[in-house]
Amino acid sequence: QVHMVESGGGWVQPGGSLRLFCAASGSAISINAVGWYRQAPGKQRELVATWANGGSTWYAESVWGRFSISRDNAKNTMYLQMNSLKPDDTAVYYCNANFGSHGRSWYEPSDYWGQGTQVTVSS
Repeated sequence: QVHMVESGGGWVQPGGSLRLFCAASGSAISINAVGWYRQAPGKQRELVATWANGGSTWYAESVWGRFSISRDNAKNTMYLQMNSLKPDDTAVYYCNANFGSHGRSWYEPSDYWGQGTQVTVSS
């Protein structure tokens, strides 16, 4: 059974940086698109960034210019680099992936979720 594994969260002061990791457990098939989500206490889960191997990348306005997605092909691992963090970025972060060796123009939500990783931004 395939599920996602997120890591890299933690506590950071405002203005700091964190890099989150996303890998697939139970699948040797390449990730060809990913969506990063977050859910703050008492709020709905929101999509903050997407990437597809066909070249499309999207960021929510709230994180644009501060967050960036990258990929390690050899490790089949996705990253979310988060800079200039704000207290409003505090949330549990999740990744959700599409799989395949073909090119993909955009990300689409799938059934593959992980447990998430907690990010806390406070002084």
